[in-house]
Amino acid sequence: MTRGPTLPAHHLPYLPRPLDAFNTAPADETRALLLHCLHSLRWSDRIAAHRPYPDPAALLAAADEAAYDLSPADLADALAGESLPELPEDTYSAAHMALSAAHAAYEARFGHAFVIYLGDVPADEVIDRILEAIRSRLTNDPEEERVTAADELRRLARGRLLALLRGARAGATGHIAPAPGR
Repeated sequence: MTRGPTLPAHHLPYLPRPLDAFNTAPADETRALLLHCLHSLRWSDRIAAHRPYPDPAALLAAADEAAYDLSPADLADALAGESLPELPEDTYSAAHMALSAAHAAYEARFGHAFVIYLGDVPADEVIDRILEAIRSRLTNDPEEERVTAADELRRLARGRLLALLRGARAGATGHIAPAPGR
């Protein structure tokens, strides 16, 4: 069986992938964007300095490694830049009061904001998950909680970095911008 003539290839204009934009953005712009993912200058400098990344998995692996290498001072700086997760708009005021009280107790015990990764939690379960986690983690000793908080920061950074890549858009200059609401 013979085939007919092949149609000419249809070429689309080149649209940079989010990782391409991340890899080629100016270092100072990239560091500033990375600070939205984790409030650590050391972490953001390290991630920006090791570009280009061949794929998102390599970027996430580097982000994890840099997060694991944070010193206690770096961790304290990163925690100082965090605040309580936002609650869904329809959360009852009693839930806000319970969360405020639990968070105050947590901050009094550990000296920093409570951090938790909620990326995979359905919106209707957020408040319960936060309150449950705060109450549970209040029983930790300070060293155990430092390790837990560091792991939650690492998970937050990964989630924010993925959101940044998903929401990144190339501007006229090819620079990347954070996803809306980040």
